Amino acid sequence: MMGPEAPSGFDPPLSSEVMECLPLSSTSSTSSYASAYRSVVTGDSFLFPSSSTLSSSSSFVDPPSYADAVFRPLQHHNGSNYSSISAAVTSRSGRASTSEYLEITVSDPQKENDAAASLVPGGGAYVTYLIISRTRGAAAAYSVRRRFRDVVTLADRLAGSYRGFFIPLRPDKGVVEGQVMQKQEFVEQRRDALEKYLQRLAAHPVIGHSEELRVFLRTLGKLPLLPDVASRMLDGAVQLPKQFFGDGCMTPQDAVQPARGGRDLLRMLKELKQSVTNDWGSVKPLVGEEDKEFLERKDWMQEFALQLNATSEKAEVLVKAQQDTGETMGELGLAFIKLLKLENDEAVYESQKVGASEAKSFATAAVKASRFFRELNSQTIKHLETLHEYIGLMLSIRNAFSERSDALLTVQTLLSDISSLRARADKLEAASARIFGGDESRVRKVEEIRKKITVIEDAKECATREYEKIKENNKYELDRFEKERHDDFLSMLRGLAINQAGYFEKIADVWGTVANDMSHYAKETS
Repeated sequence: MMGPEAPSGFDPPLSSEVMECLPLSSTSSTSSYASAYRSVVTGDSFLFPSSSTLSSSSSFVDPPSYADAVFRPLQHHNGSNYSSISAAVTSRSGRASTSEYLEITVSDPQKENDAAASLVPGGGAYVTYLIISRTRGAAAAYSVRRRFRDVVTLADRLAGSYRGFFIPLRPDKGVVEGQVMQKQEFVEQRRDALEKYLQRLAAHPVIGHSEELRVFLRTLGKLPLLPDVASRMLDGAVQLPKQFFGDGCMTPQDAVQPARGGRDLLRMLKELKQSVTNDWGSVKPLVGEEDKEFLERKDWMQEFALQLNATSEKAEVLVKAQQDTGETMGELGLAFIKLLKLENDEAVYESQKVGASEAKSFATAAVKASRFFRELNSQTIKHLETLHEYIGLMLSIRNAFSERSDALLTVQTLLSDISSLRARADKLEAASARIFGGDESRVRKVEEIRKKITVIEDAKECATREYEKIKENNKYELDRFEKERHDDFLSMLRGLAINQAGYFEKIADVWGTVANDMSHYAKETS
């Protein structure tokens, strides 16, 4: 946000004060903010004063200066300053991660041409990004080049291998990407989104140690791609007639993967039918979700998501109000400077010039206060990023719960198939028994059905184990979520409170100085 500018051709007195109103260096302000923020998270003596902070002349604790806490770099217990962690691999709210990656950066976007896709209009150009990662104990950093399609492949592999975990969502692929690819703004937004996405993956206690992420960050050259959705759907359409007229049963290898991949259309149809039966049928499925604790936590999570969205809307109102206040304060100060310049030019007596000079200090104070409001708003936005992080996390949680529902649906579908095949085999056996000497064709058919039941039972066992694994993953993630949610929101609120107090103390100091300088007018009036 750009601050108010001084009128052209006007060089007001007290230029040193006006210069003091210019924005601070982003590096210095961020460093001191990060230091104060981390000291609050780790619980230093600022919030919990020791006996040494007690006044020697009073039994009360001397009130600390919030402004000093915000603007002065604080020391860690070992005496070293905290450093900026803007690019470091951290989990939400700056909490240290257990990941093996110390840092992941995405930079240097470069446009390249794909000869294989050059025949397609607009399909021959793409952008690659330089991804640099540093790991614990490694002497050198890893450096690879990746395009967005590689990131999509990484996300698909993680989704297939870590079902039930709260996997961070990858950036969306723009619908009009081909039209805006040439725009630098789009490329920079994607670069920033990819960097945050990889940092979130690395900060996850399980995903951060995955082989998939390690290969993506360390393997040079092009990565093998997974078949896209269109290819999988085409394969599924080709196999569908064979499944209808062949065995059409699910194998154990298929049972541990979700059906929505598109390669097995018959399975998708069966599971769709089972889902409709669960919702509208008169017969309950043979197994259901019996974890009452999970169902309660799921309901709570839905309510939490609604309240989170409402809180985020109010946070946006706060940011807008602080922005408007800062802009209005700056415009007021500059308007007074213009007004007082006219009076100063027309002043005849020395007393008039003195009065104009003192009034000008009021205008300068308004510009200073505007600067502090802008800085306060910038820090407020940084703290409130926690809300937006959790809104994105809600989508990851919903996906993890859907994985659980899908896995249960697979088990239900397989049990339904087994029950149907057993009923069919019993019916054939009964019909064969009514024929003297038996019916060889029916006997062979029964044997085929029994073999198919055996295969499906094996698949059901695999699907059940996959379901139980997803349940364990859900529980692990929910327990982690509850702990981190408490820490993250407490850190956010503490940081917001300290920044509000610190900046308003600075603003009060600015106006207090003006009030003291102009206090003699009150004495003269009385």
